[in-house]
Amino acid sequence: MAELDGKIAVITGGASGIGLATAALFIERGAEVVVTGRRARELEEAVARLGAKSHGVAGDVSKLAELDTLYAEVNRKFGRVDILFANAAIAEFAPIGAVFEDHFDRLFDINVKGLFFTVQKALPLMVDGGAIILDSSNASVEGTPAFGVYSAGKAAVRSFARTLTSELKERRIRVNVVSPGATETPIYGKLGLSEREVEELRDYLARRTPLGRIGRPEETAQAVLFLATNGYVAGVDLLVDGGMSSV
Repeated sequence: MAELDGKIAVITGGASGIGLATAALFIERGAEVVVTGRRARELEEAVARLGAKSHGVAGDVSKLAELDTLYAEVNRKFGRVDILFANAAIAEFAPIGAVFEDHFDRLFDINVKGLFFTVQKALPLMVDGGAIILDSSNASVEGTPAFGVYSAGKAAVRSFARTLTSELKERRIRVNVVSPGATETPIYGKLGLSEREVEELRDYLARRTPLGRIGRPEETAQAVLFLATNGYVAGVDLLVDGGMSSV
């Protein structure tokens, strides 16, 4: 019997990268998985790859009405949520002098506000004893130049996990954080960098990582599975960054 047999999981940002890898792993281990994404065609392609135990609901986590639509559909199909992976996020570089209001609002609307309300609106459907995993980043503990707004937002995610762990203890809902480091996902193509700059960034990050390479989405997915299934881990921030932030 697989450890997630009969479980209902919701994964935001599940159409690519870490979210997609986690959805595939959860399905392999027996779960029914609802995945979300902002781009309907990409989401449809992901659901087709994942198979019959996946269910797509298009939506933007920064728009609360679309979160309501997501959970209304989850309620209609399943009536509950056992595991929530609040994974949807974006990343952009901007040095302090080039940070304008739209950059700040865009990152905080999705990475902070969107994540918070993804959790809040899931709670009426969450089973007691369920698991919530929040996606942060090792950037939350590093001072990476031109990454200040993104890093601050990811630090806020870590703070949410502490408070939510305390607030939800009576329901035995465990809240944990997974913090990937450099990981091979489509996010590199969305940073506003040229192809050459992306390759230079990958090389730089690999050199900075003690393991000598950037990570794979499947490796972070394994960490999410651990946090979803270990019943005595709560309130932690699990770094999955090849030792970059720890050595």
